[in-house]
Amino acid sequence: MTRTELDAAGITDRSLRRSYEHCRALNARHGKTFFLATRLLAPDQRPGVHALYGFARRADDIVDDLDTRLATSDRASRLDSLARQLKIRDVGGDPVLAAVLHTADRYRIPDDLFDAFLTSMRMDLSVTTYPDRGALDRYVYGSAEVIGLQLLPILGTTASRQEAEPYAAALGKAFQLTNFLRDVDEDLARDRVYLPADELAVHGVDRELLLWCRGRGRGDARVRRALAAQHEVTRRIYDFARGGIERLAPRSRPCVATALLLYSEILDRIEDSDFEVFGHRAAVGTRRRVRVGAEGLLRAWWARSVLRSETVVSGRDVSIRTPLRRVP
Repeated sequence: MTRTELDAAGITDRSLRRSYEHCRALNARHGKTFFLATRLLAPDQRPGVHALYGFARRADDIVDDLDTRLATSDRASRLDSLARQLKIRDVGGDPVLAAVLHTADRYRIPDDLFDAFLTSMRMDLSVTTYPDRGALDRYVYGSAEVIGLQLLPILGTTASRQEAEPYAAALGKAFQLTNFLRDVDEDLARDRVYLPADELAVHGVDRELLLWCRGRGRGDARVRRALAAQHEVTRRIYDFARGGIERLAPRSRPCVATALLLYSEILDRIEDSDFEVFGHRAAVGTRRRVRVGAEGLLRAWWARSVLRSETVVSGRDVSIRTPLRRVP
């Protein structure tokens, strides 16, 4: 199946094919829900998405390297090295860099999106709390919103890119805020809190209380109220992001709609647990993921079939829906 994807994308160089295969393996191993959604894209779209995932994973692994002996300065140095390699287009034998640089060039993804992503990764080396929503939003832009913006030229749009961008950024943000709610316990273990401190304080919650809840393996009423408020903020962002699906190329809509549905259902699971995020990690069950994925696959197959039929019948140019089209 990997060969089919690479052939469809016109990637023929053997070394480059191995680089994309490496990124695909990373996605399959670590990004289960994301990988499932990726399967709903057309084969020619998937390699670029795998490359972007591989790069994000590479940077994240540097920040959260399990080798606790590695000093913060060493991690920062590795991120700086990664940034330099991107800037000068130096692959240096790294298969992830080879694939992501090829993807960036092919789809003309702006360099500043990668810069913003690495800036947020650097923040994770020293910033452990966010005093307000503005501070958190600055982090989330680089860590999540730019991912949506990077994916947009691969997905394609029927509207102008400028019109679709706010929705793509919002969806990336919604995914990230969902992670923050689900992973409060895990993030505390890394001495991080990705929730606005001033908004928590409204409900009488601070880092000390969160740590106390983590120690006993369950939250209390104040924490539940604070998380419910964050939950509502995230819901509203999903509602806005949903409006962007119709602005995507038809063949990409089933993939994004499926990803949105599955990730937003993590919020349902958090709410169903009465916002109990300590000692329990909210997740969408395998059976549900398979069912939603299968329904999305049928919609994706139908969308691509209709597109092929229209092309054959009309003989018209549908390049606006192809991944290499730059929408003005």
